[in-house]
Amino acid sequence: MTEEEKTAKAEEELREEEKNEPAAEENPAEESAAAEEAAPEKSEEEKLKEEIAGLKDKYLRLMAEFDNFRKRSAKERQEIYPAAIADAVEAFIPLADNFERAASAESTDEKYKAGVMMIYDQLKNAFKKLSVEEISREGEPFDPSLENAVSQVESDELEENTVAQVYQKGYRIGDRIIRHAMVSVVK
Repeated sequence: MTEEEKTAKAEEELREEEKNEPAAEENPAEESAAAEEAAPEKSEEEKLKEEIAGLKDKYLRLMAEFDNFRKRSAKERQEIYPAAIADAVEAFIPLADNFERAASAESTDEKYKAGVMMIYDQLKNAFKKLSVEEISREGEPFDPSLENAVSQVESDELEENTVAQVYQKGYRIGDRIIRHAMVSVVK
C-alpha cells in the first residue's frame, strides 16, 4: 500500500468517526480546527509507522541479499581452488615426466643419478601434499574415463580389455582428471 493510499484511508476513517459522533454543543469552527489539528498528527504518525515498516523491510531484504552473496562467494571459492591447483599442477606434469625418464636412464655417475632421484622425490612429495594421484593401472581393466588407449596388443597372460602397458602416467586430483594416462590395451 502506498503512502497516498494510506493517507486517503486515514482521512476516510476520520470522516466516518465524525459522522458517528453525536452532535456536540461546541462551536462548528472549533470542531473543524480541532479536526484539522488531529488529522495531521495521525497522518504524520501513520507516515512514520509506514516509513519504519518500509525501512525494516528494506533492511531485511538487504540482509538476505548479503547472506546470499556470502554463500555464493564461498561456493565460488570452493570451486575455484581445486581448478587453480589443477592448472598449476598441469604445468609441472611434463617436468615429472622428464625426471622419471632421467631416473630410468642408465648413468655411470651414481651421485648424479641420486641427485636426480632426490629432486624427483621432492616433486612427487609436492604432488602428494596437493592431493595429486598418479593414474598408472597396468594389469587392471581399461577405464576410458581415466585412460586413453593408443594401441592394442595381443596377450595370452592378460584378459581382454585390460591395460597391458602404460606409456605415459595420468594424474588426477580427487575426481578431476588433470591428464589421462596413455596406455595399450589387450584385444
